[in-house]
Order: sequence, then structure tokens, then C-alpha cells
Amino acid sequence: MRTTLFAFLLIFLCSPMLHAQEQGIHPQSQTYEWPADPLVKAKLDKWQDQKFGMIIHWGLYAVPGMIESWALCSEDWIDRDSNIAYDDFKKWYWGLRKDFNPVNFNPEQWAAAGKEAGMRYLVFTTKHHDGFCMFDTKQTDFKISNGPFANNPKADVAKYVFDAFRKEGFMIGAYFSKPDWHTEYYWWPKYATANRNNNYDIHKYPWRWNKYKEFTYNQISELMNNYGAMDILWLDGGWVRPRETVNAEVLSWGAPIPEWSQDIDMPKIAAMARSKQPGLLVVDRTVHGPYENYQTPEQRIPEKQLDYPWESCMTLANNWGFVNNDQFKSPAKVIHSLIEIVAKGGSLLLGIGPKADGTLPAEATERLAAIGQWTKVNGEAIYNTRTIKHFQDGNTFFTQSKDAATVYALVRIKEGEALPATITWKGNLPKKGAKIKLLQTGQPVKWVVEGDAVKLTLPAALLKSNDSYPALAFAFIPSSH
Repeated sequence: MRTTLFAFLLIFLCSPMLHAQEQGIHPQSQTYEWPADPLVKAKLDKWQDQKFGMIIHWGLYAVPGMIESWALCSEDWIDRDSNIAYDDFKKWYWGLRKDFNPVNFNPEQWAAAGKEAGMRYLVFTTKHHDGFCMFDTKQTDFKISNGPFANNPKADVAKYVFDAFRKEGFMIGAYFSKPDWHTEYYWWPKYATANRNNNYDIHKYPWRWNKYKEFTYNQISELMNNYGAMDILWLDGGWVRPRETVNAEVLSWGAPIPEWSQDIDMPKIAAMARSKQPGLLVVDRTVHGPYENYQTPEQRIPEKQLDYPWESCMTLANNWGFVNNDQFKSPAKVIHSLIEIVAKGGSLLLGIGPKADGTLPAEATERLAAIGQWTKVNGEAIYNTRTIKHFQDGNTFFTQSKDAATVYALVRIKEGEALPATITWKGNLPKKGAKIKLLQTGQPVKWVVEGDAVKLTLPAALLKSNDSYPALAFAFIPSSH
């Protein structure tokens, strides 16, 4: 069996099945409810100033370099070798805990790379669906601080991640999976695990579900009490939700839904969390209502501008966690996404997956540094901005300062193409006599209005530099002022 399992793993880890994780993506709910708490409103406004964040997926799945958690789930889109028993696979996966010893764990490297890129907030995966905890919980021994890494001074991983990013000025968020496939209170070994949901009828066994609710409440309480100032509680696993929130929209997503309510009492959890962390943003993904303080479209950018808070959570490579031989996006592609997202009213939460040894892949740090070269000189058009009604004209996107005094035009340059000698856009024309400033140099550029468009002439020195520019950003006072 040992040889067979090893052969299976080689097939599994190299298979195209990982592309099927698209079916594990959270959709975006269509309704939004503004928070009433003034402290939450203030925190939300501050968060909307940040625009660019890092989400870190790191757990057992980093050891073999495979898709995070989902391989444990028995659904049609998960393609495992049919010669290997499902229970054998689960035992192998749970057993990775004995091999997870990140002796080079370096959260300072992560924070420095994020700051270099221009990121301003963090969401760290304290527990994914597999139930393996990256913090020193007292509710289970299935955790990084109970294994080969237990005697390391930084065994309470989450503490050191949060501390490192706080020192760099980041807003801090804790990712937490509402489903937990490891605890017997969610997946009861008495029954098979048919899909992502809990595998027993809560109507028949309310005591077991109550134990799960207590387990979840206690773990979130630990995060809110023991890990310093927290800005965001980012809750994943939107299928764990009150039955009454499963409307026609949720049914249209196609995910398996049980006949019973997987209600974990979010009002109680949120009240406890905010008593410890006043103004805390709670992001109960896809469960529209008072505990989804901003929406989180995944691996996509909404087609239209949205007038409520949201973020696109997208990966730097193809996967959330570290996967062997993964393909990374170019810095230009990330910058182009950031520009479009901000112009449409959102923030970009970019996914990074550290390796099993605790360091970031070189491909990730290289790209983050290149992204940072752009944000360092063009950030004025990104950070602390808000939307403007006319937000796009072709490859030119627009933002404005919070006081609406300055408009920014961000012009995306197609990868591999040289800078054009002139740039033209329609709408958002500059005020007569105004200066249009090129942000990366701070110098004014020549411009003229021709009909309903403005035409800019780029400086000759910029055109002769032969540098590759993913985008140019300009600042000006609009004609409406």
C-alpha cells in the first residue's frame, strides 16, 4: 500500500485536477448592508484607504506543495486516483503534521516583501478547512505548535506573523475557516464525508452541533484575546450559514446544501469579537447581512463599479498556497488588476503561499519588489482615493482624492508594448490652465483639449529611456472645479 500511495501522490500532485479548484471559489453575494456601529464605519473607511493587501495561505498543504485542503473534500470536481481508498488519503494528509517543520520561518521577510510591494493590510490564514491551526489554540492538538515545530521559539506562528506585519504598519486580519473537516464535531467518523458540509443531521444530533458551535466560538475568542490588536475577522466557508440565508441566489451557485441549518450564531461571535476588538470588521463571506462588512469576489473583478466596500481576492500564482512548479502572474498583470479594481471602488487582496520551510518563493519576492517599484511613485493615485462617476475610458481608469479636489488618470500599457508618444482620453477633462503632473517624475506634461478629449504629449526623455512601464499615472484638477 505504501508504494501505491506514493505513486498516487506523484500523479495527484502533478495532475491538472488543481484547475478544478475553480469550483471551490466563493461567489459574490448581490446585496450589501452598511454597518450601523460608528466604530465599524470608521474602521471600514480606514480600510478603504489601504487598497492593497496580502492574504497568506500556509498550512499542511505546503509540505507536499498541493492545493489547500480541498483534496480532503469528496465532491465530483475533486479528481483522486480511484485505486486509493479515500480514508487512506485522509490519513496520509492528516499525517503531514509530523513532517511540517518550518525551521526557516521568517515572518519578517514576508512583511518586508509586502511593504516593498506597497501592500497595506494583511489577512493571515489561522485555520483553513482542513482544521490545522496555525495558532496555539487550546481547543485541539491539531496545530503547528504541537509537532516537530513545537519547541521552536516561534511555534505560535500567528503571533509572530501578526507582530511582524504590525511593525510595518499593516492593518491586521485573521482568516478563519468556519467549517473544520478535522474535528469530529463537524465531520463525524460515524458517517462518510459526502461533501464540504457537516456529515450528520443536526436535527437529530443537536448536542454535537452545539459542541461545534462552542468549539468555533472558543477558537475565535482565542484569536480576539491573545493576538493583539485586530482589524479584520475574515471568515471563509460560506456554506456554514443559517438555513434562512440560503435564497435563490445561493442555490444558483450550485454548491451542495444540506437540509439543516449550519448556524454557528454569528451575532454572538461578532458581539464577543467586537467587545475585545472595538470596530472590528467582520467579513462573513457571501452571507449577506450585518456581518459581511465588505464583499469578496474571488479570482475575478466585477464588471461594473460598485458603490459599497469590496475587495477582489486573487492569487499571485495560480494557487492560494505554495504549489510545486506554479505559474506566477507578471508584475504588470497585477498592477493592471490593481488599477481596475481601485477605479471600480474595491481593494486588491493578493494571495501569497509560503513554502514548507517558512520562506517565500523567490518568484513571489521578485514580483512583489517589481510591483513596489510602480506603487512607490504612483501610489498617490491608488491609496486614500475614492471612485469617480466616469471611471474608465478604454485602458485609462480614473480615481479621485477623498476631497474630490484632484482627479487621477491611470493609463495601462499593454505588456511588451512601447510607450506611445501621446495619450488621449475622453471625459474628466482638466480645468483650463491646470497642470497635469506625471506622478512618477513629478513633472508637468503638455496637454491640449481637442473636442471632448484631452491629448497629452509624453516627455521625450521618458520615451527614450526604453524602460518598461506597466502603467502611467497623472494628477490634475478637473474642469468641474
